[in-house]
Amino acid sequence: MPAMSPTRVGILCAICAAISFSVNDVSIKFISGTYPLHEIVLFRALISLIISLAILVPLDGGYRQLRTTKLHLHLLRGLLVVLANSFFFLGLAVMPLSDATALFFIAPVVITMFSVIFLGETVGKFRWAATAVGLLGAVVMLRPTSASFQPEAALPILAAFCYAGIHILARRMRGTERASTLSVYIQIVFLFVGLAMAGLFGDGRLAPGDGGSLDFLLRAWIVPPLSDVPILLLIGLSSAIGGFCVSQAYRVSEAAVIAPFEYVALVMSIIWSVSIFGSWPDSIAWIGTGLILASGLVVFWREAALNMRRTSNAYRQR
Repeated sequence: MPAMSPTRVGILCAICAAISFSVNDVSIKFISGTYPLHEIVLFRALISLIISLAILVPLDGGYRQLRTTKLHLHLLRGLLVVLANSFFFLGLAVMPLSDATALFFIAPVVITMFSVIFLGETVGKFRWAATAVGLLGAVVMLRPTSASFQPEAALPILAAFCYAGIHILARRMRGTERASTLSVYIQIVFLFVGLAMAGLFGDGRLAPGDGGSLDFLLRAWIVPPLSDVPILLLIGLSSAIGGFCVSQAYRVSEAAVIAPFEYVALVMSIIWSVSIFGSWPDSIAWIGTGLILASGLVVFWREAALNMRRTSNAYRQR
């Protein structure tokens, strides 16, 4: 059986990352009514870092892989992660969730554009079309209103640009950095940011107390009861797996190939709505899901055809 191509490995990792991050989002949703965001981030980073160092790093080349000559790029990626999270949640504080999420999903389109500008990757008409179709599916599913074009819409758009930058940097660092290394340094940055925010805002004095997104960001710390330990562990585990897989996806495959598969997260949102909350999607949501799946399949089939052609040409030249 022939070895799986790096492109297919990247696609599978991207899908795994989307599923893991969707589990992370659902888990955070369950406890977002009582915990502040920076406390969740701190626990998530700590648990994820422990899992990464104990399991993922040894399986991905060992601890020697953590030695790096690109610390500045790791720190830049960490800063972009923090900014992406901050911009997105601040956007949620002043605009509807559906609008903010739909605007954030321009990220795969930005990744495709950045891959051409900063990485010199070649993006053909099939990939551009697949990315556009995936974005259309996201817009159809989330049904943004004209309010999306208010000035506040710049916040989730900025988050999308930061998110795109994270994965473009991962692609640029692929020659020397392992996926586990990329993931570990992100968790370390999150850990320090969580500690800093706890020191600055942990007493809750700046929280507006209105139950909104800013309140979620700034409310006071609480001591987690034992009943919340399993969900905190799940948040850390899903973050560790998702962070490793998404870093691996953008490390081994072209960013423009991976970008459309980011939309799997939207498909997962429907699955969670049905299985956990008992909310069945309507016809518009199913149309959007179909467009999203179509975008990913077009890229996958196109890459499979190209890989078969390259293999055939290589065989003929032997």
